[in-house]
Amino acid sequence: MTKLLFAGLMGRVLGNDLGNLDELLTADECVGDSCDLSLRQLRGNKTAQAKTQAEWGSCMSAGCPRDYKPGMHCQCNSRCHDYGNCCRDVASCSADSKPQPTAPTAPTTVTAKSHGIAGHPDPSKTYPSYPGFTLAVVEEFNAPIDLDTDPIWTWSDGGLYEGDVRFVKQQISFSGGKMKITAKPNPGIPTQSCSRAEVFKVDNKPLVSGEFRSRRNMFRYGRYEVRMKAPEVQPGNPDINGNFVATMFVFRDAKFRHWREIDIEVTGDSPTSVTTNVLRADNTEWWSPRIAASRESTLKEGNARAEFHTYGFEWLPNKVTWFIDGKVVREHHGGQPPIPDKSAKVMMNLWIFGPPANFGGKQIHNNRYPMTSEYDWFRFYKWDGETTYPCPGSTSCLTDDDKYMDGNNPCDGQPNYGSWKGKQPCAASCR
Repeated sequence: MTKLLFAGLMGRVLGNDLGNLDELLTADECVGDSCDLSLRQLRGNKTAQAKTQAEWGSCMSAGCPRDYKPGMHCQCNSRCHDYGNCCRDVASCSADSKPQPTAPTAPTTVTAKSHGIAGHPDPSKTYPSYPGFTLAVVEEFNAPIDLDTDPIWTWSDGGLYEGDVRFVKQQISFSGGKMKITAKPNPGIPTQSCSRAEVFKVDNKPLVSGEFRSRRNMFRYGRYEVRMKAPEVQPGNPDINGNFVATMFVFRDAKFRHWREIDIEVTGDSPTSVTTNVLRADNTEWWSPRIAASRESTLKEGNARAEFHTYGFEWLPNKVTWFIDGKVVREHHGGQPPIPDKSAKVMMNLWIFGPPANFGGKQIHNNRYPMTSEYDWFRFYKWDGETTYPCPGSTSCLTDDDKYMDGNNPCDGQPNYGSWKGKQPCAASCR
């Protein structure tokens, strides 16, 4: 059918029936792989007659999809050269429009003392380095971090709508060279209905836990790594399954102006369960499949609750690559959703979904509290092509958009600029 439509269209092009051609070139008559040889590719060629490549768009923002993508004036698939509608940076995509996963480059090393690394690195320690990236922030958790005064890190007073926990500062602790986040029934810690992190009110929750986060939306393209151990569902037996979500991720103001998120989530489904996510949406309040791409992965060796494992992702303008223990487990090249493009906060938390346990593990009846996840270290390597972020301990790299409703807790000293649906943020007091 596609070939017939194409042949008919070409006949009309040769006959200079341009009025009808314009009508055909604005319709979506086909879907799937066949569209590489269809009206849609020819439509892109006609668009090229009126627009320069500089106006079209880029593969860096759209990724490297195999098929024709509606709404893009230029294309990044393998047949765009045949139709003259390639994006100007199509060379960033491989010949088959999807670069294959590659093993990470063997790292060299760098010392904290000689490179002015932000955070709390160990000056006597030698850190791995990776070509194309520069180590920028390290947290060793060798000493307690004052989450009210630290220039980079603070705590969240939020609580997920679908979760059973409220985040409080008391559930983040530092001992034995580790950061520990503990979920348990609230022993009487006072909470306010207004959440600075969520901007509006949060319902009462039966559990408290912690969320360690950067103060500002100042992180973007780079390599993020964490060495962590997920909690045991029941003490002394790491093989019992339950419900929890232990995380490291980047996130920017969901429910409001720009929802940007890249996740690593270790869950209670099994001792090897790991979920990777990428989300991108604007002016969107609720999650839906159209704004996200999730995939389940597994540890190839060991138990996520019995020992520490290293999790990470590289976030670049044209792709996101996830790693577990140094091995690639997934790549996302844009499309749906596109690659996140805005700066974000780094976050680490532990939360419980709660009945009906739709995510994090169905066997929530096995949960015994307290449950504690442990973090050995965190590292951020800035991508050398990034020219704007980060600016640790400063606001010099932040735009007004970066500061939009970026509060974390009542004591962070950051005003919540902006409004949502004509409403100002609720007010919480520092206690």
